Amino acid sequence: MSKHVEVPPELGPIRPRVVGFRFEDVPRHWLAGGAAPTAMANALGLLFPLGERFFIRSVRRYMDQVSPEMKAQIRGFFGQEGRHAHEHERFFAIMRAQGIEIQRFLDFYERTAFGGLERLFGPKMRLSVTVALEHYTAIFAEDAIGHGMIDRAHPVMRDLLGWHAAEEIEHKAVAFDVLKEVDPRYCLRIAGLALATVALVGYWFLATFMLLRQEEGLTLRETLRQLREVQRVHPIGRMVFLRGIREYLRRDFHPWQNDNLAMARDFLAGLAPANA
Repeated sequence: MSKHVEVPPELGPIRPRVVGFRFEDVPRHWLAGGAAPTAMANALGLLFPLGERFFIRSVRRYMDQVSPEMKAQIRGFFGQEGRHAHEHERFFAIMRAQGIEIQRFLDFYERTAFGGLERLFGPKMRLSVTVALEHYTAIFAEDAIGHGMIDRAHPVMRDLLGWHAAEEIEHKAVAFDVLKEVDPRYCLRIAGLALATVALVGYWFLATFMLLRQEEGLTLRETLRQLREVQRVHPIGRMVFLRGIREYLRRDFHPWQNDNLAMARDFLAGLAPANA
């Protein structure tokens, strides 16, 4: 079982924020002006809405087994995740308007991940997968805000991803603390990590491949060049996955051992008024 970790006292209640992103002027290649980095980012965005609704379902199953204080945090978590899903789906309309076909992948993703895999595993395993994916998301969030991952994005997309990242940091321990109360077994937590890692990498790769195939005139050589540049600037395998696994394998791991709340709040304070 994880040792006790103090929640940052300045966290307070978790609340969703009202945002108003205007996506109309976002270009097709909105990240670093390149097709490949944009495809990787868009591919991850395609996973968010259905994934976040899965997180909500997995945590809601245990609402009657936690303290009233924890229930309040869970409701804030639900509100934030619901808004994230909504805003990313609003951007899906822009992708479609740009001639990008995404529905076949979304149908496949929903059918195999949530019509298939979700039904194969019990509620505790689904919660454990949620906890692991929230851990990866929190690391992505820290890299996005703190290490400049979104600095080369179109300003509206920078604000979208930064807002999403900051709120992910705020609620990064909610699902973990629910699992700790429901079933703190280390083996369950690590099994969830294994399944979450395979699913995230697999679906992200498939979505990226699907998007890259739709880029006319993009050669394999140029694709590889752009992807190497992404990895040179932000080595995702090392910065997210290897770091995430190494941290998560500690028996005393807790998300708030890395207190990056001030960084998240600073970004939110600087969000463009047009978007917040």
